This record gives sequence, structure tokens and C-alpha cells, in this order.
Amino acid sequence: MPLDKIVVRGAREHNLKDIDVEIPRDKLVVITGLSGSGKSSLAFDTIFAEGQRRYVESLSAYARQFLGQMEKPDVDQIEGLSPAVSIDQKGVSRNPRSTVGTVTEIYDYLRLLYARVGTPHCPTCGRPVSSQSAEQIVETVEGMADGSRILILAPLIQDRKGHHQRVFEEVRRAGFVRVRVNGEVFQVDDEIELDRYKNHTIEAVVDRLIIRQLEDKQGEEAQAARTRLTDSIETALTLGKGVVIINDVTDPANPQDHMYSEHLACAYDGTSVPEIEPRTFSFNSPHGACEVCQGLGTKKAIDPALVMPNPNMTLAEGAIIAWPTDDKQGYYWQLIEATCNHFDIPTNVPVHELSDAQVHILMYGSGSEEIGVRYVNREGSKRTYTTRFEGVIPNLERRYQESTSDYVRGKLEEFMIDRPCETCAGTRLSPIARAVTIAGRSIYEITADAVMGSRDWATSLRDPQRTPLTPRQQIIAREILKEICERLEFLINVGLDYLTLNRTAGTLSGGEAQRIRLATQIGSRLMGVMYVLDEPSIGLHQRDNARLIATLKGMRDLGNTVLVVEHDEDTMLSADWLLDLGPGAGKFGGEVVAEGTPTEVMA
Repeated sequence: MPLDKIVVRGAREHNLKDIDVEIPRDKLVVITGLSGSGKSSLAFDTIFAEGQRRYVESLSAYARQFLGQMEKPDVDQIEGLSPAVSIDQKGVSRNPRSTVGTVTEIYDYLRLLYARVGTPHCPTCGRPVSSQSAEQIVETVEGMADGSRILILAPLIQDRKGHHQRVFEEVRRAGFVRVRVNGEVFQVDDEIELDRYKNHTIEAVVDRLIIRQLEDKQGEEAQAARTRLTDSIETALTLGKGVVIINDVTDPANPQDHMYSEHLACAYDGTSVPEIEPRTFSFNSPHGACEVCQGLGTKKAIDPALVMPNPNMTLAEGAIIAWPTDDKQGYYWQLIEATCNHFDIPTNVPVHELSDAQVHILMYGSGSEEIGVRYVNREGSKRTYTTRFEGVIPNLERRYQESTSDYVRGKLEEFMIDRPCETCAGTRLSPIARAVTIAGRSIYEITADAVMGSRDWATSLRDPQRTPLTPRQQIIAREILKEICERLEFLINVGLDYLTLNRTAGTLSGGEAQRIRLATQIGSRLMGVMYVLDEPSIGLHQRDNARLIATLKGMRDLGNTVLVVEHDEDTMLSADWLLDLGPGAGKFGGEVVAEGTPTEVMA
């Protein structure tokens, strides 16, 4: 068997007329011809289908039961096949949770990057949050300017009402001499009277020090200073439950507080931040998804325009189509009629002639005002009662939330549209995930940027001259950023630089979806594979065509056979081998018109 060719004998699938072809392996091969000439029948329904069938048959019987039986194409013989991958123009996943970032796996690397080198912030106040050991805090304080005057404070009370005399007594018994109350330092023995109805902040003054930058770091004086500083900070951390404040009073007119914490929690308001992990940024996980929209970024809401779509109809004619008001003996119409009588809303004029206030009452209810309803059922029984009119939209929303029937929910969804989640602003993520940044940008900001902008951002992080990352962070992020940049570059090379990574996969066109799968395959760096593509240049601007062709050649150069069904002239001229089917379409096609290199075919 020849190892350098794919040999097809007697192909008769669909309109193919018992053709024989020999296709060189590890080359860029273009199959062209009129629409309906048999290009896809040869490429997809014969060559690819047989490659897939043989692969499935090589699996165990247990695995095959999940994949189903594949029919053998109508062909006598095919030799030289490689494992086959089809990249056609069918849309990618319609799952609303799938995005460009998740499909290409770029988002997986972004999650890893933010988990490893991101800076958490308090989701409440926005201040950076970090955990430091006592030793790290000591090293930071030792690095302050020579002559810096500091107070080491242990926070005891943070913005709480009360006179707090018991706190002062405990500080006195612990042996401390001073306290800072609302930013002012007092002797603990002073008479400190606080307004019990106002918020107060109290810290114990553990020590007062002057930082000295001594030349001999190992000398007796330096070691004594370090021991005192360490003891004071450890004492403050114990007293302050893991939090210490370094109050720099070098400039009495402008004192500065520097807060440190042993916990991953906001040292200012106490908001706890869980350990940052890759799943923290996954909107498909309860650990990272917005609790309100469950990671979808949207919420279904009733659209008034769908509830009353025809403003020229009257209420009596059934303008509110979401309720069965055409049944004049039904509950809903009698409720509407009673509401209209109570608020003097005419039922026999077109809806567009009603005032905004009248429409608002119908749509959103009467508030706390009760109305009298006289209900008569079909048997003539009468009942009079008073109630608050709920409103059409709140009624529909309540029924949607309470119903367990898929049918009922499906009918109600006819009057609903998807709106961005107000809680997460459409980001899909939890407050914790949204508050982690790298170089001042959150993961959502990166995914909301165009692919080109995301690539530039990732490239800047890799550049030693521009990166804001510390040397340690650069080592951690090096390989992650390499993968991110390469995959973004693949998307750019296939002409998708305008997409955003948070774009929902279901909104992509067939051509965009195909090129995304193409970029994903390039990122996998497989060798010895046969790729079958269906007109990848469709929808592509001519300026991007050269980059697409270069991408196809790059796949070939890895040691793969790239089989492309294509009409584009530039792609055909760039092929290593050209196969022209025809001469016509349908029953007039299915024959090999010409084959060879582009130069030979056009000769």
C-alpha cells in the first residue's frame, strides 16, 4: 500500500460516478467544482465517513454501544486513511453557557491565570485583599524609610455603636497604655466618654517605634530592633484577630494607615474572601456563578410589548393576549373589568389611547389599594370580594416561578425576553470573581474586549519592560500566558479578531463557528491527522484570506493532510494538489474533471 497517498477506488456515494482518485498525504488539497458536483460527497460522505467508521470499529464493543453503528460509504476501497477530523459549517454548541472563550479553551487558561497571579479585592469596598504572615509584615515594615515614626495598632472595634467602656477596661488589664479612638490617641487611663448612639473605631496601641536603616543588618542593635518589631506585630495580630495596622506618623499633618491581615479578608470591613481557585471564575460552577442568574448573564423577564402586542385593540377585544380575556365569563376578564371600573379605565377604546398611568395599573397592579370584584361563574353563582390587583406582569412572573409544568412555563416564555442580569450586569460571575484583577482589569473586562485587544493585553504581561507582574508572578504566569497568546493569535489568523471571548457560541454564524473549531484544532497541535474542511473562506474579508491560507499551510506543515472543499481562487492557487469535480451539478456531475497541481490543472 502506498504510504504517501490516500487511494479511493470506486466511489459511488450520492452522485459520484464510480470514480477513482489518488490524493497525496500531508499536503494541502483543494476539492473544487460547481455546487452539487459531488465535492462534499467525496470529501465528507466518503473519505471522512470511512475514516470515522474505521476509528469507531477499532474501539471496544463497550465504547461502540455509545457511538452507534456507522454505515460504510458506497465505495469499493480506500487506502492510506489517517484519523479524520471534520470541520464543517454546522453551528457550535447552542448551550447558552458556551462562549467563544470556553469553546476555544482560552477561558480555561484565563481562569488559571487569574487564580494564580490575580489580585483579590473586597467586593464591598473595592480595596485590595491579601493574606500575609507575621514575617512578611515585619519585612514590609522594616523596608520603610529611615526615620519613619510608626504606631503598631491592634483593631478592636470597627464602626460599632456603644460607649465601649468594657473594651477600655480590657485594654488596661492587658497592660497597654494607649488606645486610638476614632483616629485620636488617648491614654487608656483618661476619661474617655463616647456617644453610645454613634459609630466608633477603637485600636490598642501596642508599640511606638522609629524605623532605623542600619548598615550592619546582623549587628546587635539591628537584631534587637527586629526582635522588638516582630514581638509587637505578633502581639497586635493576636489581639486584633489576625489584623494589624501600621500607623505612619512621620508627617503629623498627614498620618497614613497601612492595614495587614493574616487572613484573606478585607482588613477594613471584615468581608471574608475564599481561597481564589480556577473554579472561582467559572460561571458554570456554583463557586463562580452569579447566584441570581446562575451564570447565564441573563434573566427571563415579561415584555409588556408581548403582553399587549396590538395597541389598536381594546381591552374588551382581548388586547391583553397573555390572559384569556376574550372569555367574558372567565376569572381574568372579570378581574380586569373590576379594576377598570375602580380606576375609571375605559375598556372600549384602543389601548394606545389609554394614559401611561392607566396602562401601568393594568401591567403592574394597584399597589396597596384594594378593589371590589363581583365574580359570576358559569352557573350564575355570585361572589363579591375585595383584593389588591396584582397586575398582569407580576402575575405572569409569579406563575412562571411557581409552576412545575414544562408546558405552562413554555407558554409563559412566549411573553418573555432575555435581559441582562441586574445583579452581575451580564458578567455571569459572582462578586468575588468580578473583584479579582490583573493590572487593574477583571477577567470579564478581558473577555468583553475584542480578541485583538485581549491579545495585546496578554502580550503586555509577557513583556519584561511593560509587565506589572512581580518576578515571581512572571515565572508562574509564563507558560499560561504563552498558551493564551498563541490561541488568541490563532483566532486572529483565521479572521476572527473582531469577536469577543464572552460572545455566546449560539450566536455565531456557520463560517465563524467553523473557523473557531479550526483555531481550536491548531491549538491542539496534532500530527498525522486528516482534516476535512468545508469552504472556510466563506464570510471572510479578502484581507484575511491570506492569513487563513497561511494557517491551513501551518496545519499541513505539522504533518497533517488538509482536505478543503473550496471555491475561493486564492485558496485553490495555494493548494499543493487540486481536484476538480463536475462537469455539471447533480446527475451531470460526480466525475473527475481534472486533478494535479494548480499549475498542471490550469495548463
